[in-house]
Amino acid sequence: MFDPSFFELIIICVVALLVLGPDRLPGAIKTLGLWIGRMRRSFNNIKREIEQEVGADEIRRQLRNEAIMEKFKDTKTQVTESIESIKSETESIKDDLNLDKELSMSDSGEENPNQATDPATSDPVEKLTSNSAPGPSNPAPEQHPAQNETGNSEKPDNSEQSDSEKP
Repeated sequence: MFDPSFFELIIICVVALLVLGPDRLPGAIKTLGLWIGRMRRSFNNIKREIEQEVGADEIRRQLRNEAIMEKFKDTKTQVTESIESIKSETESIKDDLNLDKELSMSDSGEENPNQATDPATSDPVEKLTSNSAPGPSNPAPEQHPAQNETGNSEKPDNSEQSDSEKP
């Protein structure tokens, strides 16, 4: 900004000595020094206040962002819960529809329509329920009363019958 050289400072001091005189020059220099000190302090105070305001603005901005992020998290959990409840309701409706289809097919004696369609285009949930659940399309294996758990035929042991059951 203002960078006086040594020669320029000497010229300023000589002019001030000639204008003010030797009696008032020391008081003028002292007053000038006080004014310069006050200006520096006021500039430093203004600078510090601006830095504090900028810091406070950053803190306010950060707190505001945290509040917004908290609202986003709350909204996200609400949406996730809604999606889960919708999924469970959809599954229960599909199960109800599958039961209705199975009941109507068992009454009419028709084949399962899922077996007639292309497996690549059918609904995978319906495939799982129709393949795993016992019903008209996939009945549970019936065991003959004379068969044990392994499927082998055995004659029932009459020694375990009670006295009231013996002829």
